[in-house]
Amino acid sequence: MTQLTVKVVRKTREAQDIAGFELARPDGGALPGFSAGSHIDVHLPGGGTRQYSLCNDSAETHRYRIAVLRDPNTRGGSASMHDAVREGDTIQISEPRNHFPLVHAARTLLFAGGIGVTPLLCMAQRLAKIGSDFTLHYSTRSPERTAFRDEILASGFSDRVVFHFDDGAADQILNVPAVVGTPDPGTHLYVCGPAGYINHVLQVAQGMGWPSAQIHLEYFSATPQDTAGDRAFDVKLASSGKTYRVEANETVVQALARQGVEILYSCEQGVCGTCITRVLEGECDHRDMYFTDEEKAKNDQFTPCCSRAKSSLLVLDL
Repeated sequence: MTQLTVKVVRKTREAQDIAGFELARPDGGALPGFSAGSHIDVHLPGGGTRQYSLCNDSAETHRYRIAVLRDPNTRGGSASMHDAVREGDTIQISEPRNHFPLVHAARTLLFAGGIGVTPLLCMAQRLAKIGSDFTLHYSTRSPERTAFRDEILASGFSDRVVFHFDDGAADQILNVPAVVGTPDPGTHLYVCGPAGYINHVLQVAQGMGWPSAQIHLEYFSATPQDTAGDRAFDVKLASSGKTYRVEANETVVQALARQGVEILYSCEQGVCGTCITRVLEGECDHRDMYFTDEEKAKNDQFTPCCSRAKSSLLVLDL
């Protein structure tokens, strides 16, 4: 995967506990293009990699813009970005990738929960530019915790954004059934934010008959897994015929790495899709937030960074 060296040309306070970072090439040259919904991998100063959605206009080539929520419940990436990355620093990132693409639709409904606004803000900018019909529903705890609020209010599409604050009046709280309404073949829904928020919108839409093909999701982190019943299993590599043991307390990625077999991975939570591997035989125990239910049912690929096996053996296309 191609790596880029970029400079933090600007670091800002976007809202309470949310920092914004503007990244550019040190020589001022153009960056690789991206589309609405794209994200980049950011290599943290102390080690590790995290994914952050690009939230600036996708027509821009001189900068990438990300926003990071300080979250004490994460694995330390947000604290590293807030405390260790400073204006003027150079950091390593990947080229943009898009697992949450914006598709053409007669109408688009965007649902953002908290920091989940980042990819949807980019989508709103794109939809406004091409004159598409859309509405962005943006839910946060309070105005003080609402990233890009002033920027959105000053934008040319502010009349298409509805803010919902947990500490506000009851009549402005997001009413998902009323907003989603009955299915319309020309309308697509996009949802990003905390898992509970996404699942609520998803369940309401599905309960009202919306087909999965018109609902698009992006999770920022995986939900906690109950690992009490995990057991060991074997993986076999199709290329060599060798079989390796995956213990109950380790992932497939970790088990293979012990044997010198490297799989490219990034998030370690089954969110980003970097490590997707084809499965030739066996039954997967999918624990990712990346594949749809239909894709999981095919049982022909999985995320070895977090998913496991229901069968005693998985044969991998490695």
